[in-house]
Amino acid sequence: MPTEARPSTGEQAKRHALARLRQAILHGEMAPAQRLVENELAEQFGVTRASIRAALIDLEAQGLVERIRNRGSRVRVVTVEEAVEITECRMVLEGLCAAKAAVAAGDEQLEQLTDLGTAMSKAVADGEPVTYSDLNHELHARIREFSGQHTALELLERLNAQLVRHRFQLALRPGRPQQSLNEHLAMIEAIRARDPQAAEAAVRAHLTSVIEALRD
Repeated sequence: MPTEARPSTGEQAKRHALARLRQAILHGEMAPAQRLVENELAEQFGVTRASIRAALIDLEAQGLVERIRNRGSRVRVVTVEEAVEITECRMVLEGLCAAKAAVAAGDEQLEQLTDLGTAMSKAVADGEPVTYSDLNHELHARIREFSGQHTALELLERLNAQLVRHRFQLALRPGRPQQSLNEHLAMIEAIRARDPQAAEAAVRAHLTSVIEALRD
């Protein structure tokens, strides 16, 4: 019986390996500090070592992988202090996006933000921190999208990818979703009021709270 052909070399193979590796890291299937052995990954994904090596170089540029001299590659460990620095950068960029979304978002988009706020409230009331974490991530993504600030969006995608483990750990901390919910609802309210200054201030207040939680 013929098997389905999959490119094992070239640009398409590298993109396949890159997508699979990135997804595994972002979904927590590969833990921080886990070694990434080229031979094993090549066999797992059905591509050449050269394709895996090229994918790892791209992931290093994205801040998800680190290459250690004479020891190969591993999933990058983001320390708490690094997470704080990344969040400080997010504060500026996400504040900008929220301010722009308050001006640029259409009525239908504002309704989407309201619906997300309602779903987040329900997740907290039902004691579902993982659902809340997913909705939290989606809310920030929608605000970035509605801002129309494409450069900030690209920068934030890279920064946020490095914070996956810390974001998930915060979501599971007792009492954190309840505190975070009010901060997110304030962001939504300011954007719905089409008040860019208040929207930016709400984002900064929320991310200041995230930094305090990271340091605890």
